[in-house]
Amino acid sequence: MARTTTTRRGLVSGLANGLMTLPAAAVYTGLTVVPVGYAVYYSFTQYNGIPSQAPTWVGWDNYVRIVTDPIGDLRPAAWVTLVIAVVGAFLVNGAALGLALLLRRTTPFNTFARAVMFYPHVLSALIVGFLWQAILGPQGAVNNLLENAGRSSWPFLSDPDWALVTLVGVIVWAQFGVQLVLYLAGLQAVSPELQEAARLDGANGPQVFRHVTWPALAPTVTVTIVTSILSLLKVYDVVLGLTNGGPGDATQTWAYEILAVSFANNKVGLACAQAVLLVVVAGILSFTIIALRRRAEEGAEAVG
Repeated sequence: MARTTTTRRGLVSGLANGLMTLPAAAVYTGLTVVPVGYAVYYSFTQYNGIPSQAPTWVGWDNYVRIVTDPIGDLRPAAWVTLVIAVVGAFLVNGAALGLALLLRRTTPFNTFARAVMFYPHVLSALIVGFLWQAILGPQGAVNNLLENAGRSSWPFLSDPDWALVTLVGVIVWAQFGVQLVLYLAGLQAVSPELQEAARLDGANGPQVFRHVTWPALAPTVTVTIVTSILSLLKVYDVVLGLTNGGPGDATQTWAYEILAVSFANNKVGLACAQAVLLVVVAGILSFTIIALRRRAEEGAEAVG
């Protein structure tokens, strides 16, 4: 009898827990699963987005077109996105970790500095782009000051190479605040006793960081690298506000190509194929980074 009662209570409890998750599951399904399913379906069709015209099934034609058709060629945008993701992730994490080490102690100045450095992330990415366009554009504040001083203006946004470098710098400025917070949280988990023991054993600052702090930060490093790369792979708003993809196609990212080029020209099927490929690439990169970090951590534990 007691066993039957316990079983019945377990079933009731499981049913109640399942019912409480239904609203969240319904929202997730409606806002994520269903749109992704439609995107995958449309990627195999020729569709212009007009409801009165049904999509036509074309199989893998959109994916083939991405590789072979100059109009749908993603290679320039993929190259720009790769540069932004790799260089940007390195700079974002380097700046965030360096500043986290400087601001790890809780003082009034450090608290104020943390808030100031996180503030750019609070701003809309589109606003960030417009803001820096007003500062660094051909008629922006910096070039106006240079011209008033009798010097030639700098092509921050008018030269293809300069524009890409400027775009990466603005993105780093806007995004490193989140990684800073993550590194600050990770540093709180580093054992002060281990650091002090290493110093007593004669280790200097860099040695303490390499052998004590850095291994303890390994999970945080994995999270920050993955999140920063995923964020940089889908950069669109800053590009739209800062360069609008120019000059030429020098700063057109993968996401910009999807939203501002393909969708804008009513090429919904092609745009969905490009989006599906972006998701696949992001997933492969994420799992690769996680696997490499896990292997490195296991190797370090084996050596230790």
